[in-house]
Amino acid sequence: MHFSIPETESRNGENGAAYVAYNIHVNGVLHCRVRYSQLLGLHEQLRKEYGTNVVPAFPPKKLFTLTAAEVEQRREQLEKYMQAVRQDPLLGVSETFNSFLRKAQQETQQIPTEEVQLEVSLSNGQKIKVTILTSDRTEEVLEAAASKLDLPDDLVGYFSLFLVREGKDGSFSFVRKLQEFELPYVSVTSLRNQEYRIILRKSYWDSSYDNDVMENRVGLNLLYAQTVSDIEQGWILVNKEQHRQLKSLQEKVSKKEFIRLAQTLKHYGYLKFDPCITDFPEKGCQVIVSAGNNELNFQVKLPNEQMKEGSFKVTRMRCWRVTSSVSSTTVAMMNGTANTSPDKSEVKLELAFEYLMSKDRLQWVTITSPQAIMMSICLQSMVDELMVKKSGGSIKKMLRKRMNGALRRSNSQQAVKSPPLLDSPDSSREPIVKLSSKLTSVSLRGISNSSSSNDLSANDFHGNYAFEGIGDDDL
Repeated sequence: MHFSIPETESRNGENGAAYVAYNIHVNGVLHCRVRYSQLLGLHEQLRKEYGTNVVPAFPPKKLFTLTAAEVEQRREQLEKYMQAVRQDPLLGVSETFNSFLRKAQQETQQIPTEEVQLEVSLSNGQKIKVTILTSDRTEEVLEAAASKLDLPDDLVGYFSLFLVREGKDGSFSFVRKLQEFELPYVSVTSLRNQEYRIILRKSYWDSSYDNDVMENRVGLNLLYAQTVSDIEQGWILVNKEQHRQLKSLQEKVSKKEFIRLAQTLKHYGYLKFDPCITDFPEKGCQVIVSAGNNELNFQVKLPNEQMKEGSFKVTRMRCWRVTSSVSSTTVAMMNGTANTSPDKSEVKLELAFEYLMSKDRLQWVTITSPQAIMMSICLQSMVDELMVKKSGGSIKKMLRKRMNGALRRSNSQQAVKSPPLLDSPDSSREPIVKLSSKLTSVSLRGISNSSSSNDLSANDFHGNYAFEGIGDDDL
């Protein structure tokens, strides 16, 4: 998730005294509005629970009223602080941090705690209504939807809730996977747009987990409906003969056989994103990105109209980052020199990853897309699954670890030294002189760099614990 505090507001408290409010954005969308004192209270609570050695430094108090320059400086410091906490494998998943954000979200949107009905869509277009509290967190809403469907408790973790934006033709685009720091009812209603909805889909990448889900009738039906939908939307590629076989299995209501045949098809289990722009192999190329099978698949349209397809394996991505920036018009609006509403401004999101092209050559590849953060989430979840499998674990163990805290590196992985992360994507940098000639896991640590003047949010680096070198036999 990409946290930023791109702006502040001057507001009046209950006693009429003016104060500065900091607008916390998640993925470029306003999540909540908080005061410095509230964030200081969060910091003190985190420090009490986890110690000063774990919690990052917090912007100090000031005795006198802040100048405009000092307000801006504090905004930048608070933004870095929130990003550092979120990226920490312990603090970022703590209930203290998540509950603070949920409460702040509810207070900002001024939605009282009450019983409501929330609509959750399934892949086949069917909609179910679940009775929840407006203050219910994501996991509670997911459990309510599962209960409504009679999905067993041990299969709930195989599914997640996603926020999507529906197109006029019935297709939809992924906005994000709903997180534990947000209230699904508040998140979807605060958008005040009927195009947005919450959909239930499977949340794993390894198709071998399908066997667990298909053992249950409800799980089988959910997986079947998603597979049919993905085929109809063209996410799973099917030729005429395969289409004939699938239709025959549909007529026989052979759902398991239908899914097993679909598993053999290209892009089964992939998420397909909207057309966007990439700088690979050339700048300004149009591309359709799909995520699945531990890779990002590129279908690129070159400037000469030629089409090319290729894949980037997640195990060969040394690190990645998401950046957001706003147009000069938006900057002017924030500086008070333009009259256009900020809500209508365009925020540009980019996902950049450093890829091991050959044994001793790394190259940055950039994707410019409104769905860049969703792509980053996909990469992270693929890495999580890979690390669990490498340690001999299962998806159920992974889910338990997520409930108890972030996925942690094993002692053997921590012992491997990490190559340094670059300060910025720079394709002109010198190639790496030497990488391991064996397929050993290289551990990396995520870091955050300060933003530049034309990049209003910090650069969130994600180190890839599943990164592997290339041996001679792999070339």
